[in-house]
Amino acid sequence: MGRHQKRVAAPTSWPITRKTHHWVVGANAGPHSKETGIPLLVVVRDLLKMANNSKEAKSIINEGNIYVDGVKRPDYKHMVGLFDIVSIPATNDYYRVLLDSKNRFKLYKDDASAQKLCRINNKTIVKKGAVQLNLHDGSNIIASNDYMTFDTVILGQDRKIVKHISYKPGNLALIVGGEHSGEIGKIKQIRKVRGSGTNMVAISNEQEFETIENYVFVIGESTPEIRVI
Repeated sequence: MGRHQKRVAAPTSWPITRKTHHWVVGANAGPHSKETGIPLLVVVRDLLKMANNSKEAKSIINEGNIYVDGVKRPDYKHMVGLFDIVSIPATNDYYRVLLDSKNRFKLYKDDASAQKLCRINNKTIVKKGAVQLNLHDGSNIIASNDYMTFDTVILGQDRKIVKHISYKPGNLALIVGGEHSGEIGKIKQIRKVRGSGTNMVAISNEQEFETIENYVFVIGESTPEIRVI
């Protein structure tokens, strides 16, 4: 990633003004890319409104006041992404990172019991035949072969799986892209597409619509495992 980032060229998912200043903070390599994450400084200054400018935001972050998924993050360029838990122990505030209806990152208030939801994007076989789950946030965990791609796992503080939610019709999903971003609905049908095309998923809520599989994130069975938006 480049050291500098022009505001006008920043991803549209970053909720920043485009013409007030020429530059915005760049991003360090990490679990999320520039397209799928947002720098911690932008979270503190523009989403949490804890600072009026970059200097104040850097000071707050450098002092170790901000945690992401339970880990202290003193790097203001650290990338925060979808479903990460941002916490401020000093004020007992907890937030989950999601997308709004305009595909922009937004923080939703949560509590100390908030757990990390991760989608399984891929599975690989590693040393001694162990199955490794490749999660949407760039992390990997070793598990059994009972899990399938696009299933969701809920991780505890020790990064162990505490719950498994299958990607199947009848379960609830949050849409994380496209024109229906931010909507929650029940998976009605998963339509497999032959060849190199992307599988399509029919979602039902007040209306019924279809979206690509990559935009579907399972969040529960009969009830959501996150606070309803």
